[in-house]
Amino acid sequence: MNHLQAMRVFLKVAENGSFGRAAASLALSNAVVTRYVALLETHLNTRLINRTTRSVSLTEAGQAYAEGCRQTLEQIEAMESAISESATDPSGTLKLVAFASFSLFGLTPLLERYRARHPKVKLSVTLLHRPVDLIEEGFDVGIVGPGQVSSGTLIQRSLVRVQAVAVASPDYLHAHGTPATPASLAAHTFLAPSATLHGTEWCFVGADGQAEKVTLEPAYSVNNAVMLRQAALAHMGITILPENHVAADLSCGALVKVLPGYQISGADKEVSLVYPGRRHVPAKTRSFVDFAVEYFRGSPAPAFSTLFQNS
Repeated sequence: MNHLQAMRVFLKVAENGSFGRAAASLALSNAVVTRYVALLETHLNTRLINRTTRSVSLTEAGQAYAEGCRQTLEQIEAMESAISESATDPSGTLKLVAFASFSLFGLTPLLERYRARHPKVKLSVTLLHRPVDLIEEGFDVGIVGPGQVSSGTLIQRSLVRVQAVAVASPDYLHAHGTPATPASLAAHTFLAPSATLHGTEWCFVGADGQAEKVTLEPAYSVNNAVMLRQAALAHMGITILPENHVAADLSCGALVKVLPGYQISGADKEVSLVYPGRRHVPAKTRSFVDFAVEYFRGSPAPAFSTLFQNS
């Protein structure tokens, strides 16, 4: 027995006071309607309807059951309506994971604009230093660098590629000299991301396309780009950071580029948006994915300090 359908049929009989009128309103035969009611009575082991040749009336049990059916079916219809609406109208709580200190430079403006467009969506943001299994830990969306999430069923959308640059403070360079070639960096104090993020070998490519590899042993290493930037601003040495992370410092002269005629090969990082590859993606997830992709496509890339977080 289709229990919900039987409840709907019984309630229609109770409301119409007639098997025939109930059958007509449901586009069913009288026999089918009668059978559904009989199956319910057998299932409940009680009579729900008193039948005579002239009329149909509910028993006391039938009246109580009809009210229960009405409440149950109304709750189901309300639930289905809410679920259906959420599939097309972004709402609910979006669980987003990103990586530590990212929100300070790239995430907050995006989230502010998204919330302005989709006020029904609540945002639950988690910042992590460690790798994350997006599905296992229940996140809807991740904004990550390479290798920072694990799962074989994720959709990945590229957001932006961030170029790395070597920088130092003018005071440091005034005191220690300005390197003219990649090889001369070895004579300077080098501030580096942790060894788990990048080895000691760095490759610089000149304007002529020639690559020069140098080994730089750090005097100071840390798994946080904010601290690397602060160390450079404190005149501790030369470091390599995402260019957008130090754009304001370069603009005001607090930091200057070192070896500006070279590109640092293999240090650029791609930031991606990932989400579970389900057949029916919730509207809240779909709307955020579309908004984030468009946001980064139409805006200058923010300073992704997360690129040098420990992973």
